[in-house]
Amino acid sequence: MRRSGIRLLAAVVGGALVLAGCGGGGGDKSPSRPASADLANKSAPHQPIPRGKGSKVSDDFNGDGARDLVLDALAHRGQGDDPGIGIVYGRRGGLAPGARQLLTAHAQGARTKGQLPAAFESEASCDLNEDGFTDLLVSTDPPYDGQGQPPVPLQLLFGSPAGLTGKAVKLQVPARARLGNDWADQPVCGDFDGDGAHDLVLHASNAHLTYLRGPFTRKGAPRAAGRPIAAPGNDLASGAPAVDVNGDGYDDLVVREEARASKGSLVLGSPKGPNRTGVLFPTSTDVAFGTFGRAKAMDAALAAPGGIALRYDVPGTARAKIDVRNARVYAGDLDGDGRSELVVGGGGPGEVWVYRGRATGLAANATATVVPARSGSRSGSGSDEGTVQVLKVADFDGDRRADVVVRTAWGQGRDRVEVYPGRAGAEGPVARKAGVTFSTEGFR
Repeated sequence: MRRSGIRLLAAVVGGALVLAGCGGGGGDKSPSRPASADLANKSAPHQPIPRGKGSKVSDDFNGDGARDLVLDALAHRGQGDDPGIGIVYGRRGGLAPGARQLLTAHAQGARTKGQLPAAFESEASCDLNEDGFTDLLVSTDPPYDGQGQPPVPLQLLFGSPAGLTGKAVKLQVPARARLGNDWADQPVCGDFDGDGAHDLVLHASNAHLTYLRGPFTRKGAPRAAGRPIAAPGNDLASGAPAVDVNGDGYDDLVVREEARASKGSLVLGSPKGPNRTGVLFPTSTDVAFGTFGRAKAMDAALAAPGGIALRYDVPGTARAKIDVRNARVYAGDLDGDGRSELVVGGGGPGEVWVYRGRATGLAANATATVVPARSGSRSGSGSDEGTVQVLKVADFDGDRRADVVVRTAWGQGRDRVEVYPGRAGAEGPVARKAGVTFSTEGFR
């Protein structure tokens, strides 16, 4: 759906775990965690979405204090139609696949010139109107005749005590904040001016950024927006909220020169928003920030065709490299020791690796290897490894340790989503068995 040749970064990933260098047995089992057996059934009955009162938890659309999961990739047997976006709501102890929701352009999309969009794809999530409920930005395909400046393709679905309810509204990008004839897209959430409210940064055109100051109204309008800001490239590292890399109280973001593998720069936030170019990064296709172990500042892992470049204490000069090529990278504290682990996917035939954070930096070798289980063909004539994706690395069960969510898909009609809990101590950093397993085949 990229209109100007610039494309958002996608996530990639996993299946069953084979742990290298980790002792211990199966995954943690707590009374509050849903048993996996009844959740593996694709026909698991629907459960009511828990009602919340608002929270500060990320990706908490119903505000009950539990993180929810967004699923763009759904098992889909039809041809041509966009299956929509799946939401699995959390509860105390982890995700509850029965408490699920399907968002589609037909049911939730806002019309443009009387026409509903044919596609609905999640792009970013944060609490844009400061009501305690996370909101979801989706990308659509509004009608356009190729003349002049195209419509803004982004729409907003607002969270509520009942989750993502109601119709989407179009994101309003004032004319003064646009430039050229590119689509206003690639949204990145963050507090770029340090005032405590979530802002949005979009691609404008010709190496410029559109900066929209939050909070936003229920009609999709920002509090303020100025003229486009010159940027060191056209490709925003999007798909996750921005982070304050240099610890100055303002969120920062990475902008690469082009959508393909290219050099990038850290664009620094300030009281006036993201308007300063900071440290330069080597050629990359993906980036993850975490505290991998040196503890002076945030660290960066930059994936590229030639391997993963590590930059410790950004904007410091300490460097290292992991020889995994063409990978996707994710960061999260899986074992709860205050240091981030690096989760690496897409660098091999269906494998995902976990590199443990240490005081001296990331371990040189993977501590755990994620290997997707083969499905076994329905005809009994063989087995199929399927396509593996890492969907998310985040804390879903509330134990302050990040979990690894992976999806294995077999064609359009079958898939399996598994949540592997993070683990503390010698048995870590991730459980051998999934705590929650389900299929998106039942998302209707």
